[in-house]
Amino acid sequence: MTKSNGEDPRSGNRMERFQQGVRKRTLLAKKKVQSITKDDVKGYLVRNAFVLFTVTGVIVGTILGFGLRPYKMTYREVKYFSFPGELLMRMLQMLVLPLIVSSLVTGTAALDNKASGKMGMRAIVYYMTTTIIAVIIGIIIVVIIHPGKGTKENMHREGKIMKVTAADAFLDLIRNMFPPNLVEACFKQFKTNYDKRMFRVAIPPNETSVVASVINNVSEAMETLTRMKEEVIPVPGAVNGVNALGLVVFSISFGLVIGNMKEQGQPLRHFFDSLNEAIMRLVALIMWYAPLGILFLIAGKIVEMEDMGVIGGQLAMYTVTVIIGLLIHAIIVLPLLYFLVVRKNPWVFIGGLLQALITALGTSSSSATLPITFKCLEENNGVDKRITRFVLPVGATINMDGTALYEALAAIFIAQVNNFELNFGQIITISITATAASIGAAGIPQAGLVTMVIVLTSVGLPTEDITLIIAVDWFLDRLRTTTNVLGDSIGAGIVEHLSRNELKSRDAEMGNSVIEENEMKKPYQLISQENESVKPLDSETKM
Repeated sequence: MTKSNGEDPRSGNRMERFQQGVRKRTLLAKKKVQSITKDDVKGYLVRNAFVLFTVTGVIVGTILGFGLRPYKMTYREVKYFSFPGELLMRMLQMLVLPLIVSSLVTGTAALDNKASGKMGMRAIVYYMTTTIIAVIIGIIIVVIIHPGKGTKENMHREGKIMKVTAADAFLDLIRNMFPPNLVEACFKQFKTNYDKRMFRVAIPPNETSVVASVINNVSEAMETLTRMKEEVIPVPGAVNGVNALGLVVFSISFGLVIGNMKEQGQPLRHFFDSLNEAIMRLVALIMWYAPLGILFLIAGKIVEMEDMGVIGGQLAMYTVTVIIGLLIHAIIVLPLLYFLVVRKNPWVFIGGLLQALITALGTSSSSATLPITFKCLEENNGVDKRITRFVLPVGATINMDGTALYEALAAIFIAQVNNFELNFGQIITISITATAASIGAAGIPQAGLVTMVIVLTSVGLPTEDITLIIAVDWFLDRLRTTTNVLGDSIGAGIVEHLSRNELKSRDAEMGNSVIEENEMKKPYQLISQENESVKPLDSETKM
């Protein structure tokens, strides 16, 4: 009878269960809202004070920046105005060097070779996967939207581009991995420069003509035997900036050696562990200043930026295309990847990273944001310190999802404005070089523009056309840095989940010594995200 009427009793039961579930959840939510007291609200505001202050700083900075633009401030006045923001950048950069070294040494020393090898392999697989996905998203979005429709004749150009060859850039990457002087690596990176030299090239002599010339004129004979040729040659050079890649390689190697030294390595382990804890306490102090610094960084940049009239239709479409690509990667791909692997709500995890993401937006540097990222992951999201110490410094150096997406997209945009039809092979070349170049992009502001030269050279596009996109790069750089930081942080969460068995077995091997150390200063704390009732202490309470 039920089949003839077209009704299925099971579907009716499901609907009833669904309605009951909705009613139950609604009643629970209503009771929860009614039970909220002033103390609960106060406690929430205190717990999230940093995030609220930082968000307020971004909003006020944006309003202040656009409010001051009509006053046409001079370059000197803008520099004075943005001085508090410059101070924040200097404070964060001051902590990056000791933080990278101490965190990597203690992180690798806390694990045996097998565990650190597995963890490193998982991290690299994650980095390569997300970077390749980001490049593919960038290529698909720019091909679909086609922002470079038209010509480049009326487009605004800005800045100058340095010449660099792909081979020299790749060799520089390897050279920087092995710095000859560790002290110099703290403030300098190796970079190949180019110089013009004149070479004397011998001409194959013609005996009859030479003999005749010698008889007639000795000087004329010498000129016929030789000629001068100009050639551009690579010469060793250096640029200011922390050689993060070299320090990462050294710190990982040093940490593994200390871990293998067992008892002999304990004093060094304790030293670097104490250094790491001291740096994190300094970070806790700087975090109170961060909202004010971010306010002036953003306001100063808005006041300083060029007149919006120079951004034509093509450049505006290019900006929108980059934003769409970055949003797809940051809001859909990365959270989905986290959910598929960890099987937990990614938005709760991302919520704990809010201050790090806003700091990345303000500073435009994943390296400068590193101290705040450590704080958010360890204290808000309870990620094991052995994971963050190992994964974050490496991620900030080589994992650049946003930069890879941006470089692939920008290269195809420049091809479009030049009416240059790219075949499938050239698009594959762009995707490979954008992936490789993003690894070499140091965690410093606008490093992507330098590596962009490599991507354009690989398919024969004019490198001088990078000047077409510099006008909006300051803004897009902030967005791709935020994407990079999010990618690093989600990577730490995924690697922790995949490495949980190694971490537990390591805890069992170390026995009570880890528990005793945790009670004293919490160096290798393993916090389960499922146990939400036990929350780590805020940095200000530890102080």
